[in-house]
This record gives sequence, structure tokens and C-alpha cells, in this order.
Amino acid sequence: MRTTVAIDPTGNIDWEALRPESDFLYRVIADEGRAVLGVGVKAWVEAPEFDGAGAAKDWYFGALEYEWTGALDRASARTPSPRPSWLVPKWVLEWTKGQVLLHAEEQELTEAMHRVDELLARPTCEGATRSFPWTLCTGREAYIAQVHTLLKHIQRGDIYEINYCIERTTPAVGFDPFQAFARSLANSRAPFAGFHRRGDRFALCASPERYLAFRGNTVKGQPMKGTRPRSLDPMKDRALALELAADPKERSENIMALDVMRNDLSRIAASRTVIVDALCEVIPFPHVHQMISTVSATLGEGYTPYDAVRASFPMASMTGAPKIRAMQLIESAELGTRGLFSGSLGFFAPDGTGDLNVVIRTALFDADQERISLRTGSAITARCEPEREWEECTLKARSVIEALDHVA
Repeated sequence: MRTTVAIDPTGNIDWEALRPESDFLYRVIADEGRAVLGVGVKAWVEAPEFDGAGAAKDWYFGALEYEWTGALDRASARTPSPRPSWLVPKWVLEWTKGQVLLHAEEQELTEAMHRVDELLARPTCEGATRSFPWTLCTGREAYIAQVHTLLKHIQRGDIYEINYCIERTTPAVGFDPFQAFARSLANSRAPFAGFHRRGDRFALCASPERYLAFRGNTVKGQPMKGTRPRSLDPMKDRALALELAADPKERSENIMALDVMRNDLSRIAASRTVIVDALCEVIPFPHVHQMISTVSATLGEGYTPYDAVRASFPMASMTGAPKIRAMQLIESAELGTRGLFSGSLGFFAPDGTGDLNVVIRTALFDADQERISLRTGSAITARCEPEREWEECTLKARSVIEALDHVA
């Protein structure tokens, strides 16, 4: 049983204090004014456990790789589905409603209090500016040729939409992920940001997209499709937002992702509870405007929140429609596996809440190999223009690279 202790909320996070920890996950849930940090390993479990009201029996923090496909049949996949591992942390720090709360078991409380004092003792020092020599794994001509190949599948009726992604990499000798995340978080103000470490592997996530949110037995999904750049000119910026809102191609992409999510949730929802709460809303972020829809449902009898994850993972916005055929084409079109990219970082809490993001706008750092990987993508539909899709991938990558260029 964990004890909850209120902490002085005035301290800034010193990410450097997490350097000795080999396993942690931090998540922002900006629309709730909340953030959570799980640190240390009490246990690893394959799946969270819940009571009948949808509340988790402990804190669970998870990093789900794209290749884990939940309840989907992976008989045709070339790569085996990785088994998920959920971290039950030694202690949890929660920022919520103007409070900072520490959740730890009695025997861990003294050590946890000491670690929290270090974490909130001083602001993280920002590192010096540095640029990295990024290399595209798929060049512009190869990308456009692959998009034309995918468009042939769409024209034949194999699929209606597919999320096609490309990778950039850079050597990163001396890269400091702790300073990097501090600056990235400040610059991006990403509403569903995350910072994850497991051994030598780090994820610096500036995600603008929620996958699923939970309150007891209620689940909410928010697929995001449709992008425009921001402008410093207020009139031009508003015009870009209005252009996005009215763009039939962008709306079509968004609605197709929404329909897949609705179908996924209907498999575990109580009858007549799947509701579209918002359709094709345009929401501004620091670097881009995004189009987001919202769908909610009540879990059916006998289903847990994790069943909603199993039923809908990988998320619709990162696969396509129909989902399974789109995933087969993704596997043949893209170089290598996606890994954590387009997977999810999230948590379930004993108060009945949970939140999982979509791992996009994310730098994946391998400290052992001293290498950073960055993937970006876009939705390919019958109406798309390959050159514009290339530009969208570049725009999304630039928002991450501009943050990282100031943090080594």
C-alpha cells in the first residue's frame, strides 16, 4: 500500500537529478494541468490490473512499441510482436491541481523523499547550443516514388489511407538527453510530452497527440490528422488555420482515422455509447496547427481499460484504413521497424485515471550507440500530392530538430 505525501510545489524540476536512475517515465497531461513521473523498478508486469470500477490496482507506466499489435492478428508480419512490459515504479511524483504529491510505500518513503528533494532542489542548467548533421534514410526521390506506389494500392481499393513514415538519424557524441529534454519541453510546450528511459535508451517526446484517456470505465480517443505551419503574422496565422479547417483532403484523412478509432472502441464498448464529441477541430500549437477529433465510449461489462488499448493499438492515426492491410503495406514500404515511434507512452493510476500519448515528434537516443533517430510521416490518401506530403514530413521534423539544436 502506497502512502501519499504532499510536497512543496515551488521547486523547479532538475532533470539532472534523474541521471542515476536507469528506469523512469515522465508524462505531461496539459489539458488536465497534470504531470506524473514514475521512478525505479518495484516490478515489471505484462499487463496492468484493475478493479471493477476501472481503477488500476497500483501505478503502472508503459512504453508500447508500434510492433506490439494488441489483439490484432499478426500472422502475416515479418517481425514478431514484442511483449509489453509495464513498470510498477518504486515511487511516483504527481503534479495536479496546484499540488505536488509523492506516492511511495512506507519502506521506500525516506529514500523517495530524499530523491524528490534533489529533483526539485534547483532548475536544470540549460546546455550550450549545438547542431547535429542529420542524414535522411529515405531521400526525396525515393520517398515520392514510394508514395506513388502506395497511391496505386489506394486506386485499386486495397486501402483508403496509409500513414507512411521516414527516418532521419545523426551521430550524437556527447549528447545530453537530460539537458535536451529540459529545453525541448520548454520550447515545444507539447501537451502530451514524455521523457522515458530504459537502460541506455531514451525517448524525448514532444507529442501533441493523445491516444487514449481514461476516467474509470470511460475512454476517450483523439486521433489527429491535418497539419499547417504557424505564422508570426496574426492574420496569416489565422488564414492558415481556416485553410486547414476547410481543406477537404485534410478532413477526409481525419475522419477516416476517426472512423477506425470508433470501430476499434465499439469492440469493447457498451451498446450505443460510442460518441463523436468533436469533429475536425483545429487547435494551434507552438509550431503548427493540427486537426483533431474526439470520440468517447463507456467500457462494456467485463472489459477493463487495458482492453481498450488492446482493441485499438496501434492507433488509427499511425496506421491507416483498413488497419491490417495498411499495416502490411507499411511494413513493406518503410525501412526497418518503427519501435517506440508511433507507439505510446502512458500510465494508469489507482484513482481510475489513465493517459496514453502517441509517440510522434520524438527523438530516440541510444546512449550506447551514441545515435539519435527521428521519424516523421503523413497520411497518404487519393487526394494527396506527394511533394506536399514530403514537405509535411520535413515541417514536423524541423520542429523537433530546432529544439535539439539548442540542447547539446
